[in-house]
Amino acid sequence: MSLAVDGLISGLDTTSLINSLMELEAGPQTLLKAKVTTSNTFVTALQGLNASIASLATLATKNTVANALDLYSATSSNSSMSTTVSTGASTGSLDVVVGALAQAKSGVTAAMTEFSGTAFTVVGSDGTAIDIQAASISLDDVASAINASSAGITATKVASGTNAAGDKQYRLQLVADDTGLSGSFELYQGTSDDVTAGTATNILEATGAAVITQAQDAQVTLWAGTGAAQSITSSTNTFADLLPGVAVTVSKVSTDPVTITVARDNAAVSDLAKNLVGSLNTVFALISTKSAVVNSTDTSGNAVVSAGVFSGNSTVRDVKQLILDAASYPVDGRSPSEIGISITKNGTMEFDAGKFAAAMKADPDHVEKVLAEISSRVAAAATSASDKYDGMITGKITGQESLVKSLGTQIDNWDLRLISRRSTLERTYASLEVQLSNMNAQSAWLTAQVDGLNSANGK
Repeated sequence: MSLAVDGLISGLDTTSLINSLMELEAGPQTLLKAKVTTSNTFVTALQGLNASIASLATLATKNTVANALDLYSATSSNSSMSTTVSTGASTGSLDVVVGALAQAKSGVTAAMTEFSGTAFTVVGSDGTAIDIQAASISLDDVASAINASSAGITATKVASGTNAAGDKQYRLQLVADDTGLSGSFELYQGTSDDVTAGTATNILEATGAAVITQAQDAQVTLWAGTGAAQSITSSTNTFADLLPGVAVTVSKVSTDPVTITVARDNAAVSDLAKNLVGSLNTVFALISTKSAVVNSTDTSGNAVVSAGVFSGNSTVRDVKQLILDAASYPVDGRSPSEIGISITKNGTMEFDAGKFAAAMKADPDHVEKVLAEISSRVAAAATSASDKYDGMITGKITGQESLVKSLGTQIDNWDLRLISRRSTLERTYASLEVQLSNMNAQSAWLTAQVDGLNSANGK
């Protein structure tokens, strides 16, 4: 607690005097606090740079995966046939005639108010029998039991008018969950033993019931009309690997051949190169912005020059040069500028899409090799800089955070030192006031004694 030491005897504003002295005493602590602010700003900037370089490392690494640059696209001569390309594709074409589309078996039961029993059996296309036990003979309970089973059938209760007595009737609509012959089924009323014995009733063959659609595989013919004609079936409308790495999905039966064409996707490779250069320039722009020297004026109109947070920092400078070298050095003695990737006079990278496209057309293998090598070098350089354990920038961040922690400890120690110093000053000035009071009292006594002596001597 501060002592009230304003001079009652001296008349001095002791509090203001002590505060002024404490401002001088706190000078070193003020400098430490300013250094903490500067270091925290530096750490924040380094963390942003580290994140940007880590993103660059991730992007570049993707380009180094096997076949990452061996990109192809597939097109169809008819919109009724779509294509999806995966790894392993190669150039080529194929004529396809669609003979049938895949469909799921569906049917409806006869109109009824309720079933006559609670035991049912579903027999799959492979002959597997699944027993189903409904909670009651109501259509709701039978539908629930079918849907809850592993039979792969969806049962839906559908209104179906009234009978002669005016009672409401319903049907169960039954649809296989899977298309194709493998999803076919038969539904019997009775147990699997009854099915084996031939005494169970086939519900979709009963009077008033009907099969709406039969299970059917999709079917396409390759090289139709030739001696090499080949029919291929699929339980769905998608044919995987009809061509290596190419899946084809059909949506309409055709009589004329539909041509599937697979070619190199030069545009996709160009986008990879463009994105890599863009990510590089994002890193370089961040470093440049944080390194710039800014001219401004203070409140008095005086010129002020402020250095960027990265200005003069050797670690940041080394990281930039490391990444720039990785992106711009020759590959097998040939400059990346031959494929449209070049370094500018400002120390950034530039991508020429037209030049890249021309290079891809002339020698796609060389372009992919150069792009893969640049990506590999950039990935290594970026990882070296941003690795979360031993990256160059990570180490710098760790060092700065340790410095901030140390400075914080020093500042805390200064708080204790300043509290002690203020207490000492307050006690000193309080003591001086007491001494001054005593001296004033002694002076008054002496004055009184002198006045008394003078009076006794008649003066």
